[in-house]
Amino acid sequence: MIHKYPMPSVVEFNKLLGAIVRMKLYGIVVSMCSQMELFGVSHDVYTLSILINCFCQLGQIDFGFSILGKMLKLGVEPTVVTFSTLINGLCNQSKISQAVSLFDEMIGRGYQPDLIVCSTMLNGLCKTENTDRAVRFLRMIEERGFEPNIVAYNTVIDCLCKNSLLKEAFDLFSEVKDKGIRPNIVSYNCLIHATCKLGQQKETRQLLNEMVDNNISCDIVTYNILIDAHCKEGMIYKAVDIVDTMVKQGIEPNIVTYNIFIDAYCKEGMVSKAVETIDRMRKQGIEPNVITYNILVYAYFNKAMVSEAEDIVDTMIKQDIEPDVVTYNAIINGHCLQNQMGKAKRVFSLMIEKGCAPDILSYNIMINGYCKSKRLDEAMELFHQIAQNGPIPDTVTYNTLMQETDCQMKHTSCLGAWKIMIVCLIASVTM
Repeated sequence: MIHKYPMPSVVEFNKLLGAIVRMKLYGIVVSMCSQMELFGVSHDVYTLSILINCFCQLGQIDFGFSILGKMLKLGVEPTVVTFSTLINGLCNQSKISQAVSLFDEMIGRGYQPDLIVCSTMLNGLCKTENTDRAVRFLRMIEERGFEPNIVAYNTVIDCLCKNSLLKEAFDLFSEVKDKGIRPNIVSYNCLIHATCKLGQQKETRQLLNEMVDNNISCDIVTYNILIDAHCKEGMIYKAVDIVDTMVKQGIEPNIVTYNIFIDAYCKEGMVSKAVETIDRMRKQGIEPNVITYNILVYAYFNKAMVSEAEDIVDTMIKQDIEPDVVTYNAIINGHCLQNQMGKAKRVFSLMIEKGCAPDILSYNIMINGYCKSKRLDEAMELFHQIAQNGPIPDTVTYNTLMQETDCQMKHTSCLGAWKIMIVCLIASVTM
């Protein structure tokens, strides 16, 4: 296309770049933009905005900002979409303070943010659990004359629910209805999930009845929430009844549904029933995923069925299902329960070699294992690793080190842990 004569216009190039972006081939777009420049094809605001989007999608937000700088230097006026793309990129990297600053700068430059930009900001704030800021931001855009849609309100309602701020979530839900905005299935699912988690059966029933009154049908998400709630209460038989109702409504169980039952059976010690459920699932054309296998690995290790657990891991690998941090934690925990710290350490090292970063639970399991087997030097060595370059230690980390032995008397290095704990607690309070 570049070698055509006469040279295609920038509009034609932009159409091509847009098509390649839709195929998610972001690296190719970056390369093509460089070639366009070499062949003297001028970039316009759309080309550069596409390029910014590609850098953001590739996680190279700094390059995205360098393109914005280039636009301003060339006298190319950015659009709201340009800023929205960068704000979204920052939010995806949890750089919320920078996203808020860019939003303020956009307004300061005289740009009128649209609902897409505002929704992007709300999503970012909620994803990083900045609940208070999300609510304030929602109020701010309302004051600016915007009319948030149900998607924006659902984002905040869901965030409130996930932070157990149920009263505030219901207040906002009522406000939405008072404004004449019709709640949708997502609105109800957020609230039903929260009420089920808190065991508020009366409120759950009221929400389900309200859905019926408003001609809103339960979807697979609603049913899975209800099934999960009954299973967690030990009422698997009632959960089975819900599946029957669901199927009569023309909704088939999905992988989430099956995983809920598999998990419930395993927690009740009925591993054979869980395996039967997997067989039934496969007959329905649904293959197990990493979550399914993780449930089984934990269950087998908890019953000291080590070879069966290892067989499950082998099956995962044969089926090209990559073990995740949960899988590794299950295996490490299983070996620690069997006091096989050598094996646990090898799996911990393998996890890092495979590029799977241990989380604080991984470290806590290992530290607990070392403490239980009276290998305090190795426990403290691991603790120092966390302090240097690992995840932030939590109270479990410290309590494990302090409670397993009379640390203050028998292991002076634990005094250091105690001091660090105090410093961390003070820091967390004053942040």
